[in-house]
Amino acid sequence: MKNSFVELHARERALSLLDAGTSKEMVGPLDDMISPHLEPQNIVPESDDGIVLMKGKIDGNNVLVVSIEGKFQGGGIGEVSGAKIVAALEKALEDNKNGKTIYPIIILDTGGVRLQEANYGLLSISEIQNAVIALKKYVPVIGLVPGRVGSFGGMSITASILSYLIATNKARIALNGPEVIEQEAGVREFDSSDKDLIWNTLGTKQRLATGLVDEVVDDTVDNIKNSIVNEIKTKKDAHRTENVDFYLSLLDKLDLSKKLDIETYNKLYKSVEVTKHDIPEAVAGSKEGTKSRGRAWFEKMTGIKNATSPVSTVLHAQKDGKEYVAIVPDADNDFPRVRNGEVGLQEGFAVASVINKVVAEDKDKDVKRPIILIVDVPSQAYGYQEELIGIHVALGSSAAAYAKARQAGHPVIDFIPGDAVSGGFLAHGLQSNRMIALDDDSITIQAMSKASAARITQRTIAELEEATKHVPAMAYDIDNYEKLGALYKLVKGIGSWEATDENVAKINQIIDGAIDGLNGDRTLHFRYETPIAKESGRKATLKVRKLVDEQW
Repeated sequence: MKNSFVELHARERALSLLDAGTSKEMVGPLDDMISPHLEPQNIVPESDDGIVLMKGKIDGNNVLVVSIEGKFQGGGIGEVSGAKIVAALEKALEDNKNGKTIYPIIILDTGGVRLQEANYGLLSISEIQNAVIALKKYVPVIGLVPGRVGSFGGMSITASILSYLIATNKARIALNGPEVIEQEAGVREFDSSDKDLIWNTLGTKQRLATGLVDEVVDDTVDNIKNSIVNEIKTKKDAHRTENVDFYLSLLDKLDLSKKLDIETYNKLYKSVEVTKHDIPEAVAGSKEGTKSRGRAWFEKMTGIKNATSPVSTVLHAQKDGKEYVAIVPDADNDFPRVRNGEVGLQEGFAVASVINKVVAEDKDKDVKRPIILIVDVPSQAYGYQEELIGIHVALGSSAAAYAKARQAGHPVIDFIPGDAVSGGFLAHGLQSNRMIALDDDSITIQAMSKASAARITQRTIAELEEATKHVPAMAYDIDNYEKLGALYKLVKGIGSWEATDENVAKINQIIDGAIDGLNGDRTLHFRYETPIAKESGRKATLKVRKLVDEQW
C-alpha cells in the first residue's frame, strides 16, 4: 500500500505525479474559495471545494493536473469546483493556442453533479466538456479513474469525451449509480445490493473489454505515471464519441426480447460489422405519435404533421435554413427505458449522427446552418443494458457533436418547452450558445428526480424541498433556474402545450434575435455575462475565473 495511488487524497495524487520541485497549486486552500451554497444547507464546506489544480512537469513535459477529491461530497461538481476546472482548462487552451504546449490530466473520483448545487453542477459539467472538446484539437486530454468513488453521472459523460482513459481495477465507470437505477427503475432492473453484478457490469475489467477505458494498470504511482508519460509520447486518441456508426450497428443486432448477459454482449461487441448510418429527416406520418410538449412544438415549428422517423424517438428536419432536432417519447419503443422521452443509447448516438452530418455538409460554407434543439427530456434512461453497453458514451457522443458544431460556427440554440433533466439535458441542450425557455410551472430543470436526490443525499423529500427554498440551484422550477443567469430569454405568457401559429411565430422571432446577437460567439461565456449572472447567479464563478487567471 506504500505506493498506492488510490489511497492518496486529491492533493497527494497530484503531487505524486509531478516531477519534484515543479508543482504550483492555483486557487488553493489559502485562497478560501469555498462554495457559498453549502452552509445554508448546514453542510460544512471545504476551503478548496474538493478540487486541486496544479501546474508542473511530468518527465519534463508541462502539465495541468486537475484532481477531484472523492472524499468531499463524493467528488461532486458544484459552482466553485466546476468553475475551477473550467477556468484552468480554458487557460490551458489559451496556452496551447499560443504555442505553449501543456497537457491536461484530469483525475476523476466523482459521483458527477453535486446534488446540493444541482443546476450549477449541470452547467459546470457542460462547460468542462466544451473546454475538453476545444483542447483536443491541440493536445490529448488524459483521464485517470483510480477509485474509490470512480466516475459517475455527468462526469462519466466527460470521461467518454477524453482522449485517453487510464483506470485501476478498483474503479467503476457508469452514468447512473446502482442505487439510482434501483430507485428509478426497480430492483429487478438493477439490484444495488448485488456487488458481483455491479463490478461485473461497471468495473474496469469489463470496461476495458468493451473499449470504454483504454488501459487498466496496477494501483501504483509509478505505473500510472508511466502510462501518462507514454500517452504524452504517443498522443493516442480513442475517439470514443466519434464511433457512432459502430454503436448504431451494434444496437441493430441486439435481441431485445432477452436479458442481455455480459458474455453474450462481449461476443456481440467483438463481432460487429460496421455499416454507415444516415438518419433520414422526419416525414409526415399516418398516425399521431406519443404526445409530448417537445413533439407538439417540433411538428408546429417544422410544419410536419404526425412526424415519424426511422429512429422513432429522434426527430430532425430542415426548415427555413435551420436544422431542428427533438427527442420524443415512443410508448412502443423496443427499449423500455426510453418510452417516456428519456435519452438513451439510440437517442444519443442517433443525434450525434445527425449533427455530425450537418457539420460535415457545412464545413466549407461561410455561413453555417443554425441548429435548434427542442428540449423536453425527463432524464437519461435508467437501465441495466444501457449501463452495460455504455449510455455515458451515447450521451457523450451527442454532447460532443453539439459542442463541435458550435465551435465550428453553427449557432446552437435551445428552445425549452418541456423538462430538461440530468444527463438528458447534458446530452441534448446544455452545449447551446443560447437557451430560451417558457415560463411554465410544469417545466422541471434539475439534475435528478426528488426521490433519487433524497436517497443519495440521505434526506427526506420534505428536507430536500426545504433546502430548495434557500438555494435556487437546488430548485426544480424554471423561475429559480432563471436566477442562475444562464437563460437568454424566459418567455412569459405562453404555456408549454400552447404550440399555436401565433406562439410559434413569437418563438421564431426570439430564436432569430438570439442568432443575430451571437456576433460570431462560439463559446459558452454568455452564461457568465448576463446581468443576472454578474449580479448574483454566477458571482462565485466569476471570482474563481479571475483568481485562476491571476495565478496562472
